[in-house]
Amino acid sequence: MSPFVDLPGDLPERLARHAAGGSLREFQNLHPQDERQVPAAVLMPLIRRDHHWHLIYTLRSSLLHDHSGQVSFPGGSREPQDPDIVATALRESQEEIGLNPRVVTVLGCLADMDMVTRFKVTPVVGVCEWPTPLTVNPDEVDRVFSIPIQWLADKQNRYFRVHTHLGRDFDAVYFKPYDGETVWGATATMTVELLNLLDL
Repeated sequence: MSPFVDLPGDLPERLARHAAGGSLREFQNLHPQDERQVPAAVLMPLIRRDHHWHLIYTLRSSLLHDHSGQVSFPGGSREPQDPDIVATALRESQEEIGLNPRVVTVLGCLADMDMVTRFKVTPVVGVCEWPTPLTVNPDEVDRVFSIPIQWLADKQNRYFRVHTHLGRDFDAVYFKPYDGETVWGATATMTVELLNLLDL
């Protein structure tokens, strides 16, 4: 049974404790040192829905050049006007799915992830007021959906598959399909890292 059944308001407090202890790092100094990498950020939006915690995901538009048709978190490249990498995550989330930054309480960031596409992605964890109106940008996103944390935390719902890139094999995390969509790769890895942080 999920701990959120017995502790419905516990998840933000758990994350806040990790933030205070340094597990969720402060985000002021997350700018990449390697100039060949492109700084980017995604928002991992946590919502309380139907008495359970969920993570919001997007299905990227098939029209996009990078990672088209894949499940991801809202996010993108840092722009010159962004004061920090967290601002990037919030701005991109507003542009992609119409999520108002004022309804997001940012708790901190997970470790940066180096992508094969030369992006250095910072996952930003935030709790969102819910319900809140969303407006999908069809040029970037095909749909928005959410998955319960307790389903994601069930290890029977995930597995590994070998992928080959540039002649090298690596294990990629996959979740079983949920609501017709499959979370895998970098997005799945970020999800698992958050679950591990919460001891789930």
